[in-house]
Amino acid sequence: EPTSCSPDVTTNITNYRRWNPLNLIKDWIVVGLFVTVLVIDQVSKLVVKSNLTLYESWPEQGFLRITHGTNTGTAFGLLPNQTTFLIVASIVAIGFIIYFYGSQDKPNFPIRAAIGLQLGGAFGNLIDRLWAGAVVDFIDVGPWPIFNLADSSIVVGIILLAWMLASIMKIAEVWPMPVLGPVTMNRLGKSGMVVPR
Repeated sequence: EPTSCSPDVTTNITNYRRWNPLNLIKDWIVVGLFVTVLVIDQVSKLVVKSNLTLYESWPEQGFLRITHGTNTGTAFGLLPNQTTFLIVASIVAIGFIIYFYGSQDKPNFPIRAAIGLQLGGAFGNLIDRLWAGAVVDFIDVGPWPIFNLADSSIVVGIILLAWMLASIMKIAEVWPMPVLGPVTMNRLGKSGMVVPR
């Protein structure tokens, strides 16, 4: 049986925690959602710009409308006129998302879906800022600030990821993982996964 000093256990722990972001491009769920969100976001913005003048709404009145607007801030109109800062922040956020994905040994479906949604939305708005210095918004719901599909995708991705991480924390409270040491080492099988006692 491997002990805390066993080379097999040490190797497995290293492999278990190895950061590998290249797995992202092989993940059909992440890539599929990313491409889908990005394409729908960009096409929807193009359709709005081609059919409505700036600040024009269709229909003219109602709780739910399509309104052609622009936004130099973040989602829902926050931090206006901060294009350069938001471009840098978007790039940093995208890098962090990729890093987070690469740090996961075997991410489950909710995490993969959340990553795909967030990357698609982040790239969608980043393209707008780089191309025009502002993001195109068009979903006008009651008194709520106008937003777009990329904003919605990011928010849904964040909520999904937060829900998943909260669920993992609850599981950890039921079955806490000891601090790395002889006990933890001995509970790691040859696959690098935790082996129940």
